[in-house]
Amino acid sequence: MSLKKLRQLRRQAFEKQNHLCYYCKLPMWEQDQQQFARGQGVPARLVKYGRCTAEHLVARKDGGRDLPENIVAACLWCNASRHRGRQHCAPDPTAYKTRVSQLVGQGIWHPVIASKLARALT
Repeated sequence: MSLKKLRQLRRQAFEKQNHLCYYCKLPMWEQDQQQFARGQGVPARLVKYGRCTAEHLVARKDGGRDLPENIVAACLWCNASRHRGRQHCAPDPTAYKTRVSQLVGQGIWHPVIASKLARALT
C-alpha cells in the first residue's frame, strides 16, 4: 500500500477519534506542533510525543493490512512504547490500551502528563 493511502487512513482515524490518541486518550497534533504546544500548554521539548501516527492493530508482519479497521491514530509516545524492545511480539492492542489507561489514571504514563502534574504541584 502506498504511503499516501496510509496517511489518508491515519487522517480518517485522527478525525474519527476526535484528535485523541487511541491508547492514552490525550490530544494529538497532526500538522502544527507549535500551535498544539501553545494550545495544550505542552513544553516544546515534549510536543513531539503528541504527534499523530498510524498504528496497525495487527502488524503488517503478522498479516495486518492497511485497512480502516486495522489502522488507529496513536500518539508517537504510545505507538513507540508499544513496540519498544518488542519488535517481534508487541503486546495485544486491547491489553495495551487497558494498561495505558491504568497508568494514565495514575499520572505516570506519558511525559506530557508528568510535566503538567509537576507544573501543577509547583
